Amino acid sequence: MLFKEITVTNQVGLHARPATFFIQKANEYKSSIWVEKEGRRVNAKSLLGILSLGIIGNTDIRILADGPDEQIAVDGLAKLVESGFAE
Repeated sequence: MLFKEITVTNQVGLHARPATFFIQKANEYKSSIWVEKEGRRVNAKSLLGILSLGIIGNTDIRILADGPDEQIAVDGLAKLVESGFAE
């Protein structure tokens, strides 16, 4: 299992539109992927799960992955979040 801690930099955080982009990207990978905020972990492939974390701008999160493409998954999702979802 691999993980990476990052800060969500876009001002609005992971609201509906960026969360949808995040989930679509997560579903490209075979690995099991989770997002963790303040000790609470949800499935990164679940819109309700991601939205339930209430991730706003300047929030630290952890992306975790376990599976055959875990390194690529963690790196790809971290890159998407760090890009600010082009907002």
